[in-house]
Amino acid sequence: MKGTLKLSLKANEKIYINGAVIRPDRKVTIELMNDVQFLLENHVLQPEDASTPLRQLYFILQVMLMNPQGAPDAREMFRKSLPLMLASFTDERILASLKQVDRMVGEGDVYGALKAIRALYPVEQAALRAGHEPEQREYEAIAVGAR
Repeated sequence: MKGTLKLSLKANEKIYINGAVIRPDRKVTIELMNDVQFLLENHVLQPEDASTPLRQLYFILQVMLMNPQGAPDAREMFRKSLPLMLASFTDERILASLKQVDRMVGEGDVYGALKAIRALYPVEQAALRAGHEPEQREYEAIAVGAR
């Protein structure tokens, strides 16, 4: 995250900031005034929901934000997974976005990379339904390695 950002949180809504879990007991607005990596609770993907290649890639990056101690292992898993996905997908929008995701992760903008991946979910679903993209079983081990 770059610059100042105001976030409104509901009571008991979690936010993950630089690996810390914060849960206010009442509605609150917080202002993040410096560069920080964060993830809102409604953007957290549960392991069992990492059911497509892009969702698994998202899960790996999510680990980097939520668990700084596990970030090096997650980064290595990302580096191994991305080339497999680039070789497997044919949709140009997905390929272009995955290259952008790689650049963002390299620049330390994991939050931006997560946002870019979330934007691809509908494109991936359409491609998977059309049978033009890799099947799930090719990527089953990816999310497991990030847990």
